[in-house]
Formats: sequence, structure tokens, C-alpha cells
Amino acid sequence: MSRTTAREVAMMMHFSNLLGGEDTPERVCEKAELLGTLDEEDLLYVNQMLEGVHAHADEIDEFVSRYAKDWMIDRIARVDLSILRVAIYEMLYRKTDVPTGAAINEAVELAKRYGGERSYAFVNGILGSVAKEIVSP
Repeated sequence: MSRTTAREVAMMMHFSNLLGGEDTPERVCEKAELLGTLDEEDLLYVNQMLEGVHAHADEIDEFVSRYAKDWMIDRIARVDLSILRVAIYEMLYRKTDVPTGAAINEAVELAKRYGGERSYAFVNGILGSVAKEIVSP
């Protein structure tokens, strides 16, 4: 499997968790009809992402709140919020192995695939603002 698919699985699992689900990466892949299975490296990445998003939720949500103008966290579509949290985690804590541009591009593609009609623009706008802030001293 690819890092792209592992990221997608992490987003789906986070989304499921927000709704009270307790899916495993394998079950998410089965439900989403994703090709292939998770190898050990991918499973490790998915778990690190989920643990990281959970451990840094307050900081991640501060970024979302700061740039989601006129939107309270609890009013943001859960799928968009899941995409944002995974991407912001990567941008803040996986800088050495995930370029910021890649995290943004992947998040926008997930928003196009799973979000509403304008989700991709919403996600791109927030992540672009986060990127500017974390790059600037």
C-alpha cells in the first residue's frame, strides 16, 4: 500500500472515531474497497497518525479554529475536520518525512473525494494559512 492510502485509512478511522466507531485499519480498507492490504509499515504509519492526532488534538484544533473564519469546530463537517486534523498533524509533526505541500495536496484530494461540494476549497484555505504560519518565524 502507499502512504496515500495509509493517510486515507487514518482519515477514515479518525472520522469513524468521531462518530463513535471502533474500526480497525483492515476493516476500513474492506469497507472502502481499497485495493491491497496494509503492510506493517503502513499499519505503523496509520497508528502513529491516529495517536498523534489524539495526543495533539488541542493544538491542532487551535489551528483549525484560528483559520476557519466564522466556523466553530463543532459546526465543521466531520469528514472535513478529520481531513484537517490528519493533515495538520503531518504538517506539524511529520515535517521530516512529509513535505508540507504533499500533506496539503493529499488533504485536498481527500476532500474532493469524501467531502461536500466546496470542502476542497475550505480545506485548502485552512491548510494554506497553517502552512504560512508554521513556515514564518
